[in-house]
Amino acid sequence: MTEIFVSTDGCDSFDGMSQTVSADDGIGPFETLERARDEVRRMKAEDGIPADGVTVTLMNGDYSLEQSFELTEEDSGAADARIVYRAANERAARLLGGRHLSGFNPVTDPEVLSLLQPAARSQVLQTKLVESGITDFGQMRSRGFSRKTAPAHLELFCGGKRMTLARYPNQGFLNIAPDPNGDGEDDSHGGKTNRIETGFKYDDQRPGEWKAFDNVWVHGYWAWDWANSYEEIESIDLETRHIKTKPPHGLYGFRAGQRFYFLNVLEELDEPGEYFVDTRAGILYFWPPESLDGTEVIASVIEDPMIKMKQASHISFEGIIFEACRGTAITIDGGEGSRIRNCAFRNIGNDAIVVEGGKDHGVEGCEITATGDAAVKLNGGDRQTLTPCGHFVRNCHVHHFAVWTRCYVTAVNFNGVGFHVAHNHIHHAPHTAILYWANDSIIEFNHIHHVTQETGDCGAIYTGRDYTACGNVIRHNYIHDTGGFGMGSNAVYLDDCVSGQKIYGNIFLRTPRAAFIGGGRDIEVVNNIFIDCEPSIHVDGRGLDSREVWHNMVYKTMKDRLEAINHHKPPYSERYPELQELDAYYAKEEGIPPGNILITRNISVGGTWLDARWHTNIEKHLTLGENLVDADPHFVSKEEGDYRLKEDSPAWLIGFESIPVERIGTDWE
Repeated sequence: MTEIFVSTDGCDSFDGMSQTVSADDGIGPFETLERARDEVRRMKAEDGIPADGVTVTLMNGDYSLEQSFELTEEDSGAADARIVYRAANERAARLLGGRHLSGFNPVTDPEVLSLLQPAARSQVLQTKLVESGITDFGQMRSRGFSRKTAPAHLELFCGGKRMTLARYPNQGFLNIAPDPNGDGEDDSHGGKTNRIETGFKYDDQRPGEWKAFDNVWVHGYWAWDWANSYEEIESIDLETRHIKTKPPHGLYGFRAGQRFYFLNVLEELDEPGEYFVDTRAGILYFWPPESLDGTEVIASVIEDPMIKMKQASHISFEGIIFEACRGTAITIDGGEGSRIRNCAFRNIGNDAIVVEGGKDHGVEGCEITATGDAAVKLNGGDRQTLTPCGHFVRNCHVHHFAVWTRCYVTAVNFNGVGFHVAHNHIHHAPHTAILYWANDSIIEFNHIHHVTQETGDCGAIYTGRDYTACGNVIRHNYIHDTGGFGMGSNAVYLDDCVSGQKIYGNIFLRTPRAAFIGGGRDIEVVNNIFIDCEPSIHVDGRGLDSREVWHNMVYKTMKDRLEAINHHKPPYSERYPELQELDAYYAKEEGIPPGNILITRNISVGGTWLDARWHTNIEKHLTLGENLVDADPHFVSKEEGDYRLKEDSPAWLIGFESIPVERIGTDWE
């Protein structure tokens, strides 16, 4: 094996061929990834890729990045001769996008002390960021639903945990107060919202105690429980308790009763774990949650991707920790066959991994946690020609993600054709676990729980609003204990007439609206187990609703997407001939019903079985085969969570097929 070594104790003038140093002979490891990359380039230029590829081994330690580590087409390996960047000992080499902080001292500035709460004055410490080599003090940016991804502000991590930007209230939310002078507008769903430009009112008296509102922000679910954003305060009237925010604004205005809180408020640095950055003076104020003696304290710095791959192929990163950046950890643009294996991503400002285009890129065996946005985003394949990309996410543990953006930033988000998302353990998140707009993809053997914890009208697995996104299979997943706020959540959410999906062989436990079919067609719900779900299956016919919001969805949004792929010609006419049944409905403009929905060989115990509403005709729109409903299915042990069926289960008599529960989740879980 051709191996190059990199060490924090190395030197870029060494030969890079040895772990041990003989300085007089120029023997020893390199110091930087860039030097190792350049050595690989030299080898390739002179002799071609070695037959067994090249391995760049990172010895134990922290490698602070000043800028993106970039790999291009000239850095590519081959399918049988990969270029591998790996940790010598798994997860003992760390690429660090931040800087260690030190020099914390008590606050002595009288003006700052006067702003702090009495209990905080003796507890809050300060440090000058320039003394730790930080000259970019970061900035708050508007983030959230409908916003482009933006780098995070300077974040603080203590003992490996993300600290809290000083906020009020410390936990939970305040409610938007009714505004008798507001100009409420119809929200198209029977409610009223105040226009964005009008602003909103609040009832709490605490902001009246603050001295300044420069760079004070609010975060909220302003009109809907699935659309949050961070907004900077433009003006605040302390007498009338009315706030206006700076543009750009969110999309939906402000609704009385919805939730928000204040953040980036120095006066509210009032409990352990909170911090505040004075970006003008370059001073960080911090109430440590523990003694700082021997405790690692890091501030995030780098905004560009830590690793940036463009048209690079057959490269692997293995066993490395990525931590404490303001932006995204790894971006892969084009190329093929690259792998991110057994790495750990934590305390990331944006996304952990983003793949744009290319083919056969994979993420496997990784742990991803505490991302500000998504864990993995994948785009690939061609929906016009139905050419698959082959990207995959397998055997990963993804948890406590979407810390900042909250909505529609998921454990896995894929868009295109031909993805595989399998054997992952996904849990604890405010919104969706897996989101997709795709064709011919498989989501299987995933263990998903405690997601959709802070949002409403959402799903653990979500897709929606496209008749043409067909051929996807959701099978053999275990989804349980999902949350939901306001309008609640769903386990598998086929929203707004999305069609052509198959839900097969899953186990749903304690999930509201486990299989949700929102007006779609050509859907199978077969061989699933539903336990204590409310309901197990929901079907509605929103595509028949004549109100403007639903009519426009069907006859504008959905029709445009249908026409864009030309469903009368191959490959769609051959792969999904059922799409041509829509033509007759579009010709009449009387709406499009749910249809060709097969529900058979399912087990439903406890909860409610079937909720068919909103223009749905069970006999006309659904095909109900034999289902075992509210009868004892003879689980091996429901009390111990063993939902395999005993040999005498009555479910075998309706043709139920065994679910391979032993294969669900990660191999190493």
